[in-house]
Amino acid sequence: MANLLLATAAFLATHFVSATPLRARLVGALGEQPYRGLYSLVAFATLGWMIWAFAGAPREPLWTGWRLGPLLLVPLALVLLACGTARNPTAVGGERVLQSDEPARGMIRVTRHPVMWGIMLWAAAHILASGTLRALVFFGAFVLLAALGSRSLDARKRTDPGWPRLAAATSHVPFVAIAQGRNRLDLREIGWVRPVAGLVLFFVLFFAHPWLFGARPY
Repeated sequence: MANLLLATAAFLATHFVSATPLRARLVGALGEQPYRGLYSLVAFATLGWMIWAFAGAPREPLWTGWRLGPLLLVPLALVLLACGTARNPTAVGGERVLQSDEPARGMIRVTRHPVMWGIMLWAAAHILASGTLRALVFFGAFVLLAALGSRSLDARKRTDPGWPRLAAATSHVPFVAIAQGRNRLDLREIGWVRPVAGLVLFFVLFFAHPWLFGARPY
């Protein structure tokens, strides 16, 4: 468990560098593209360490796992992830979308952080289903990373001239802007291809889960 805690701390620290003044120093010393390459390499290395440590950690139960959780939350999570890759103004390289006449379209009308919410729901579902300490540490890191990471993205984007229009028309929490009358749900903009792709991925992972990850979700 100590190894998993150490790997998780390294994984989180690596990702939170981008929210500190150290990022600007590293970009100034290395350049933007070399920094991104080094950042990705370290991030994948710490993730691999986390996965290895998780596999070797003891299965200490904290509660009886709620197996229904992933069946309810993971399909929604994967739909959000699939739809969040389209025209996302808060993603890396999304500055042009943020400066467009209507930056909030499609799933961005629901939440300006669909990918982050997808990660949070996916991780939370696995915490609920497992009920173990190692799952709480491993998947809890993804919940924390996505929750704090989305706030960090908002803080960085506020310097962009297009941010006030996006913030006025969207919400961090799904459906809040729509409920407040600041936006509307437009299913035609979302389309059906990406949601269906997310659901297909869910069924593939559901039935392949024992072979891919060594655990039955059913």
